[in-house]
Amino acid sequence: MNDTGALTTIKLAWQALKVTLSHYRKAPLQAGAILLGIVLAVTLLIGVKATNDNAINSYREAGEALGQQASLFITPKARGVSLDEALYFQLRQSGIQALPVISGVVDDAQGRQWQVEGSDIIAALGTFEQRGNGRNHLPLNRLLVGEPIIVMSDSLHQGLKAPPTLSLGGRTLEVLALADSQQLGNRLYLDISLAQQLLKREGTLSYIALFGEPQRLKARLKQSGLPLGKLNISEQDKGTALTALTRSFHLNLNAMGMLAFVVGLFIAYNGVRYSLMKRRRLLLLLLKQGLGRRALMLALLLELLLLVFIGSASGFILALQLSQWLQPMVALTLEQLYGATLLPGNWRWQWLAEGAGLTLIAALLACVPLYLELCHQSLAQNTQSQWHAHRHRSMHKRLFLIGVALLALTALLYPLSQTHQHSLGLMGLLTLAIPLLLPQLLQSLLGLLARLFPSGFSKYAIADTRELVAPLALAMMALLLALCANIAMNTLVGSFDKTLRSWLDTRLHAELYIRPGAGNMANLEHFLEQQAPGLAHFYQWQAPFYAKGSGNTLEINLISRDADSIARTTALKTPAQAQEQGAPNKQQQALQTVIQGQALAISEPLALTLGLAPGDQLSLCPDKECKTPLTLPISAIYYDYGNPKGEVLLAQSLWQELKLPTEAVSLAVSGIATSAERAKGAGLTSIAALERALIQELGLSPVQVYSQQKIRDEAIRVFNKTFSITLVLNTLTLLVAAVGLFSAVLMLTQSRQASLAMLRSLGLTRGRLLSMLLLQMLLVVLLTCLLALPMGAILGYLLIHKVTLQAFGWTIAMQWDWLAYGRVVLLSLLCCILAVIVPLYWQSRRSLVSSLQQEVL
Repeated sequence: MNDTGALTTIKLAWQALKVTLSHYRKAPLQAGAILLGIVLAVTLLIGVKATNDNAINSYREAGEALGQQASLFITPKARGVSLDEALYFQLRQSGIQALPVISGVVDDAQGRQWQVEGSDIIAALGTFEQRGNGRNHLPLNRLLVGEPIIVMSDSLHQGLKAPPTLSLGGRTLEVLALADSQQLGNRLYLDISLAQQLLKREGTLSYIALFGEPQRLKARLKQSGLPLGKLNISEQDKGTALTALTRSFHLNLNAMGMLAFVVGLFIAYNGVRYSLMKRRRLLLLLLKQGLGRRALMLALLLELLLLVFIGSASGFILALQLSQWLQPMVALTLEQLYGATLLPGNWRWQWLAEGAGLTLIAALLACVPLYLELCHQSLAQNTQSQWHAHRHRSMHKRLFLIGVALLALTALLYPLSQTHQHSLGLMGLLTLAIPLLLPQLLQSLLGLLARLFPSGFSKYAIADTRELVAPLALAMMALLLALCANIAMNTLVGSFDKTLRSWLDTRLHAELYIRPGAGNMANLEHFLEQQAPGLAHFYQWQAPFYAKGSGNTLEINLISRDADSIARTTALKTPAQAQEQGAPNKQQQALQTVIQGQALAISEPLALTLGLAPGDQLSLCPDKECKTPLTLPISAIYYDYGNPKGEVLLAQSLWQELKLPTEAVSLAVSGIATSAERAKGAGLTSIAALERALIQELGLSPVQVYSQQKIRDEAIRVFNKTFSITLVLNTLTLLVAAVGLFSAVLMLTQSRQASLAMLRSLGLTRGRLLSMLLLQMLLVVLLTCLLALPMGAILGYLLIHKVTLQAFGWTIAMQWDWLAYGRVVLLSLLCCILAVIVPLYWQSRRSLVSSLQQEVL
């Protein structure tokens, strides 16, 4: 009996589903609004997820160019130092499968910089037993005889729209595209001999990759008797270190994708609610004709499932296209910040399942209460009273109280948040609270405005606007979320831009910065003494090292500078409680202890990672085992925005005590005369002339000689590219909200045709009616934009002072960007105007009688 009843319910639900779907044939706009929200939500969510997953997968699977993943790497201990290529030939003679690699930056004819990599092509291809068709497409005979050919992946070639030839380092190279399966990623690949010539590093290597079982390789290296004691030998970590280093970056992208997903779901939910409102009479009629409430509920759930499936499938296809568009920006950012190589990604079916599943769960949670209310309504209920004012006001008050509670919870948890994951959780609470506050705030603000107007048409228009808050609430909540995210992100980007420029003013004290390469510092000094005497010289030493603090051991960059450079270029972090008079003297004392070799200064990212503060102890170790540490107190923490790894700054005396390389890595010079001073016979050269002389006479590469302005421009360029992906996602989220606003206002204006026609029949002119509708919608949008300013500022404060600080170790002074806010508000108002004008134009083509026959909202 139960089986028969269930079967009957299913059959009735199927018939009801046909009836409800037939409604969409007559009102495709309603189905389009629902599908639009689902498609946009899934597109942005899966697009960001696909981009992140492909990047993380690249960390694990990326191998050497044209070759497989190496097992061990031989690198110099000091940063900026090269290996002698003779070591590679000795390894080959010992029977060890090795691959020599050289990498660096080369300028093209337009002054753009390109990261190039060269290796022994035969050795690279020899690491594979079989490499598909890639070897057949590679002109080995031309490459091996030294023809100027540069190779890049198919994806990079198409993305760059690369010309047939490329001018690098003063030489014209033929561009050759190779299949993506050849592991090139975003690298520009050359034969090693040609790469050494372009980089002006003949006879040197960046590192040597070894292939085979790691422990056997280490044993064979010991037996070989080669001089490897002063070199680093590290194992392949399958991208573990890079994944940990970039975790914050990917987490932030996922947060942006989830925010866009939520905004899209708001649009879809608004479409479902509007569709149910328009079909309420039809559904009540089905119930009166004997359709069971269970069958009706099942029909509505099946309809929702069908819409979710269609929307998710369409969104998945668009998401793959979005991922292809986003990946070059992400690849460039990760390459600039972390030196990562991204391979072309592959799509996965589980992304569709995840997107559809998450959308279905969210849709059920949002829509089932609506369905239950509709299915259990009284059959005698008036079909025209779909929204009761007191019900909505009561619900808005409840939502407001929940939002206030979430804000209070966020404030209570704020001091307890010590990691960026916890801070992102706080941002999630704040993101939930902000839209819940909006409907009640709009009702209250419109109520205050209504009191300012005397009785008459103006007061009616304001009162009518209050009645529009309920049907517009979801669209306004989505818009508010997008506006707050946009304001917060623009505040972050603008603040970081100004902070970075201020830091560069302190950090860049010299006029020309030179990295001559290993063994060339003495020649550089002799050249400067002969050609440009009287210049002030500033030195920097740098080497990879390890730091142990609070039980953790991390790889760091160990830095040493001359005393003058330490005093002039180190921007110390001053705690808020130290802002009183005398703080500068305390900073000077802290730097003096560093210069005298009594203490260390550490970068802010390292201090936050290890949880260290001035006065704590830090151990410096030559290897990860840290058996012979040098432990010293920390006297200062300095700002650092240019290095993803932590830095430790120490005096030259401690550098020598650690027995690190005595030759400086870089030399900076200042005191170069301007053209006006040269005209007076100062006897010194200009910056450009000295730069040309260093390149021509010492044979340095342009990438080894940087003027202060060139460094500044490059830093700003990297900064802009770093935030390009987040700004793009932020803009897409705002566009999604704008589409949702357009859809909601369009449906609302269409549903008001009867009431608007009633005003027309009472003598209201078309122009005055249009003005009223425009002003009503603009007022609601404008109030939403004004409420977004303080709420976005709070979100930006949390993003700057918690998430960014804890994720990247960057202290940023919060700055306002009123111009950006104005652009966002203008875009919202423009979208509102279009959303009102379009349905009014449609209505103007209908007769007044036809409009009066429409259902009244």
